Amino acid sequence: MNNPLIYKRTDHINICVPVERLEEARLFYINVMGLTQKDRPDVFDVPGHWFTWADIELHIGVEPVSPRSARHTAFEVTDIAASRSWLEENGIKLYEEPLIPGRARFTFYDPFGNRLELLEYVK
Repeated sequence: MNNPLIYKRTDHINICVPVERLEEARLFYINVMGLTQKDRPDVFDVPGHWFTWADIELHIGVEPVSPRSARHTAFEVTDIAASRSWLEENGIKLYEEPLIPGRARFTFYDPFGNRLELLEYVK
């Protein structure tokens, strides 16, 4: 099978700050960086904020959320099912993430420990 991973764009970048500095981070990205805060779906067990940054989003979370890091970059793909199959066929362990309405998604780690997310917007 040919590699079906067809990337459309970077969807978002998730960075982390200490929980006690979350409000400081929110104010920094609004007042200094000039980003616009947007609504964050109420599906996460940890606090955080979402912002728009050009045509991508910046997500700010806290760590530790679990044994796995919350830091990652998310890429929008054209066919999430084919992407999932391709990665599984290549021995990549996939992780299910909390459901966000309108997004099919999962995460995985590259061989160097970097967490990545693939997603596709669905209706």
